[in-house]
Amino acid sequence: MKAEVINPFLESARNVFEQLIQISPSTGSLGVKNVEYIADHVWIVIGMTGQLSGNIVFGIQESVALKIVSAMMGGFVITEMDEMSKSAISELGNMISGNASTILSNQGVVVDITPPQVMNSEYLSSFTATKALSIPLLMDGIGEMDIQVMIS
Repeated sequence: MKAEVINPFLESARNVFEQLIQISPSTGSLGVKNVEYIADHVWIVIGMTGQLSGNIVFGIQESVALKIVSAMMGGFVITEMDEMSKSAISELGNMISGNASTILSNQGVVVDITPPQVMNSEYLSSFTATKALSIPLLMDGIGEMDIQVMIS
């Protein structure tokens, strides 16, 4: 895995959050970490095929996901991850990954993404990847979203 693979996702995530909920997130430290699916988190899983293949996983603590969905809904307070909330958070992952694939395409790297899957930790035990490039996206007043890239 090359560290520069995560940059299009980071750039895209910043742009999407700025446009969608008018915040400018900062980034934590890039690292390679063991993939662990933590309870009380929502996981957006998107596959990538083409010149790069693998998975991108966005990990968000459920309370943070609810704040993000609330902001996406114009400030309407969302209190549970129901089907509408899952659809909204799924679309967030889709927008970030779609924009990242456009950035990659502009760099001459042709990729396709799969539709996002929103899961919680009990459904993710089947994932075989054990290491990922990981970087947290920090959002003041909201929390953080962990971007994990498992692409070769």
